[in-house]
This record gives sequence, C-alpha cells and structure tokens, in this order.
Amino acid sequence: MRQGVPRAETPRDRAERARLEEDLLENPLAGEPVRRRLRNFHPDASAQLAALGGPLAWMRRLRAIEQEVAQHETELAEARGALRAEFAGDPERLAREWRRCAENWDFHEVNELIERHNRHYPAESRLPMNPRTGDFVLINGRHYRRRPLDAAWVLSRFPPDRAD
Repeated sequence: MRQGVPRAETPRDRAERARLEEDLLENPLAGEPVRRRLRNFHPDASAQLAALGGPLAWMRRLRAIEQEVAQHETELAEARGALRAEFAGDPERLAREWRRCAENWDFHEVNELIERHNRHYPAESRLPMNPRTGDFVLINGRHYRRRPLDAAWVLSRFPPDRAD
C-alpha cells in the first residue's frame, strides 16, 4: 500500500507536464482570475428526495389534462361522424344537432383538472414573477393558465360546416 507516498516521475509524466505547460503558454486566460458562473439553483437534499418520487404533482396533472383532452377529441370525432351519417342529406339539421351535442358535452372532469392546474401550478412549479407586470412569467410564450373546455372549444376544433 503506497498511500501518501509520492511516486517517482516517469518519462510519460514529464511529457504530459511539458504539453500542459505548452498549452498554458498559448492560453489567453492564463494568469487571469476565472470568471464566476452564477447558478440559479442550490443543490440540496430536498431536491434529490423530490426527484426520487417521480414526476411532480403538476407534471402528472398536465399529463392527465392532455390525455383527457385527447380522449374528448376522439369521442367528439366519433359523435360527429355518427351525426354526419344520420343527417347526411340535411346540412342545416346536422349543424343544429352538432351545436346541441357540443353544448351538452360533459367536460366536468377535465375542467376540474384544469381548474386545479390554474390554482396550484405557480406554487408547485415555483414559477417566477415578472417584476414589470406583477404577473407570472410566460412559459414558451404562453400564459400558464389553461382555458376550461366548453361548446366554443368543441365548435372551434370541429366546426359544424366543415368536412373532415
């Protein structure tokens, strides 16, 4: 066991030291203080423990919202296809029935998730505030709040007069 005992310098060590000294001569930053890189985070035990728990609550909720919206889109497309088949010869009645279907569509569960997202997301994700506006910063150019789904959302996605 050679712990704490320096070993003799080998020719390989000398060649490596010479290359490093050569690189140091050509380095324009040699002899200047190293610039401090400030970081916006502080690694601590709580962050590591949170990472062990898997996706955070707001991540799971956003995933659930996306899945619910996709499910509604699929079901709405099927319902629209059934109405088109039933009222193929009467476009005015088809539009009227489609609007009625859109107004009666149940978005309760997904709207409840959206409402919880809008209420809790800023605190859960530690969303910073914009000091100029006093509101939370934009995420990818968009506000963090999600609009609840309703008949207007259905009719914007599936207009009654447009063919697929």
